[in-house]
Amino acid sequence: MLAAEHVVDLRVPSQLALSPDGRWVAYTVKTVARGVEELWLAAADGSVAPRKLTEGAEPRWSPDSATVYFLRDGRLCRFADGESETLTAWGGAVSGHLPLSEAVVFLAEDETAVEGVRVWSENLRPTRLRALDLESGAVRTLGHEHVTAVAQRPDGGPLAVLSWPTPELDPGAFEARLSLWDMETGGVRDLGRAGIDASSPVWWEADDGWHVAYLAYVEPAGGLAVFDVAVATGEHRNLTAGMSACPIELVQAASGPPWMLVAEGLDTAVHRLGAGAALRVTGQAESLAVRGEVVAVVVSTAHRPKEVACGTLTGPLGTITDLGGGLSGIPWGAQERLHYEAGDGLPLDGLLILPPGKTRDDGPFPLVTLVHGGPYDRHADRFMLNWYPSGQWLAHAGYAVFHPNPRGGQGHGHEFAARVAGRVGLEEWDDIETGIDLLVAAGVADPDRLGIGGWSHGGFMAAWAVGRTERFKASLMGAGISDWGMLAATGEFGPFEAALGGSVGWEGPGPHPHDRLSPVSHAAKIRTPVLILHGEDDTNVPLSQAEYFHRALRHFGIEHEFVVYPGEGHSPRERTHQLDVLQRTRDWFDRWLRRPADDAGDGPAPAGRRFAA
Repeated sequence: MLAAEHVVDLRVPSQLALSPDGRWVAYTVKTVARGVEELWLAAADGSVAPRKLTEGAEPRWSPDSATVYFLRDGRLCRFADGESETLTAWGGAVSGHLPLSEAVVFLAEDETAVEGVRVWSENLRPTRLRALDLESGAVRTLGHEHVTAVAQRPDGGPLAVLSWPTPELDPGAFEARLSLWDMETGGVRDLGRAGIDASSPVWWEADDGWHVAYLAYVEPAGGLAVFDVAVATGEHRNLTAGMSACPIELVQAASGPPWMLVAEGLDTAVHRLGAGAALRVTGQAESLAVRGEVVAVVVSTAHRPKEVACGTLTGPLGTITDLGGGLSGIPWGAQERLHYEAGDGLPLDGLLILPPGKTRDDGPFPLVTLVHGGPYDRHADRFMLNWYPSGQWLAHAGYAVFHPNPRGGQGHGHEFAARVAGRVGLEEWDDIETGIDLLVAAGVADPDRLGIGGWSHGGFMAAWAVGRTERFKASLMGAGISDWGMLAATGEFGPFEAALGGSVGWEGPGPHPHDRLSPVSHAAKIRTPVLILHGEDDTNVPLSQAEYFHRALRHFGIEHEFVVYPGEGHSPRERTHQLDVLQRTRDWFDRWLRRPADDAGDGPAPAGRRFAA
């Protein structure tokens, strides 16, 4: 029997690092409930069982494959000769690092204490590039820029550095620059403005000399692209324009073009930059590491949670961990890949999960549609079990679950992702409803027992859907958006939200384009019961979004529950809160989809604050 504890206590790997000799994989292990991060080591060929080294995260290898550097409690540390050691006592948090031959460069906030009174321009704490001399232990600061990422040329040459003029996400991420830093002379060469929110710089050598590639957004809506810069000319070129898939990660190679992990529909592939797929992975892959012909990646498939898999670029991958062993013996619902067309002929995909032991012939089932976040995200053909509303969790309660991938998401190229700019909830919603209609017509879904839910952008879609139709008997709005204009003003990444919603509030007295795309504008038409879940300290989608929707539903007398998780951000991390999300989600859909509404009862006591209309 699947219990909520199985979900939040599931141990998952991330942050893979292959040793330069290709023999060892260091990686981080943590629970879904964000427990203590552990640093683990395994043989890439599976010949030595994985073992825990210490507590820590973000492993990086020394050039000689003898030492693993990592972060713990905001400090730079290393593990060598069976012992771990803290290397810095820097007063600001360390957020990234790169071991070199005789030094380690690291990214760390300034040590200046933040005053109690917040003065916007004075309280910013830039993250600057520092260098730790491994022999003397001395730390020196390199430059004054707010640095977000760094990579060294494979031959030991200069550093490629991405920086912002200010630590503020807005406008800093929109004014990123790429430059080359010489560690010996201190010289800096500016290579110009980089793409939006540029990240993951990597070096590679071509016939015309050295290049630096990086990931960035071409525009606020449309997802990531790979940009390439020829050092000789400083020209920035988009190398993935017109690509029908989406780059996820870039990995520097010892020689030749870098490797990249690419989302291709429901699956994932490893490409060489400028070439086709060298390795295809069924389902979801992340945290790619490549050394020579050896490759390591975190893989998840329909009925197996995330595990570390290793192999060669020309051969099959073998799993070298068994972190999901605690789930053995639990039956899983059949997971089916869906392919269909939108009303305008756009090819779409998604997933259908049935209750364990059931087939389509056992339908129709009560159906819950779960929309992914983003919108630049996707439902890959992976193991659908997590603390937020997920397919296997609800399938175990007897539901069929539809995971749609509407336009705006990842896996089908830039044009597909950019189709929602200024139009969230329009054709995007039609894509989702078309899939639901197909499942009803096929006898899989009971048209009288339909629910919808999601987290973040999925929460927006759940709130939007019930203002468009009365066909749903229950809705779950998790950390969702109710007003795009307010989100553009108060969210972390205002220009992105303005691009999705179509406008901001300071463009005149209105009405504004974002008004018609905001669920709260259509609250008078809602008749569906809504469960609202939100973190009290969410800065991505502030709590005011949920409060606004709650007040509108209360005004119109719509049955709903409003639950606030104290101390939580956009994704609840406390174990008790994640358990509450899981149980409350099931109870909510059980109340409205599995029995008459007048026989519902009051449900369980909440872990957060609860407001019932």
